[in-house]
Amino acid sequence: MSTPFGGPARTAPGLPNLPTPPTGWPVGSYATYEEAQRAVDHLADSDFPVRDVTIVGVDLMLVERVIGRLTWGRVLASGAASGAWFGLFVGLLLSLFSPEASFGPILVGLASGIVFGLVFAAVGYGASRGRRDFTSSSQMVAGRYDVLCQPRNAEKARELLAKLAMGSGNPA
Repeated sequence: MSTPFGGPARTAPGLPNLPTPPTGWPVGSYATYEEAQRAVDHLADSDFPVRDVTIVGVDLMLVERVIGRLTWGRVLASGAASGAWFGLFVGLLLSLFSPEASFGPILVGLASGIVFGLVFAAVGYGASRGRRDFTSSSQMVAGRYDVLCQPRNAEKARELLAKLAMGSGNPA
């Protein structure tokens, strides 16, 4: 398992802690990450020592997909909603420490959160002066995905992946 930034989730013995270039011989090249993952899964299913295998994304690109247009209405609605959640949280905390069992602190927190959320969203959007009137999501993708294997098992990996390619009709 790895983190979203590509490092190991937990430091395993023998693995480098600093970013290092991958090592090994190429045993397969795939157009999509899904195909590379399927190849490594096939190796694992064949009792191959997958600790010797690395998937490397080559020709990395940052892809920003535009989701929609950003308007004052959307900005204010989003600010009010996020402020409402924060205000509700603060109101619930205040009600826990309130000697009276009432909804007053919750309502005050909710209303305050909405107001502050609206103000902060309006100030932030207004400061941009229309330079970024759209919402988007970013993703790092690669042009191709190479599967590398340590030399001691590379030939066996190539054979297993060739059998996978012949059985499915997809080139490796």
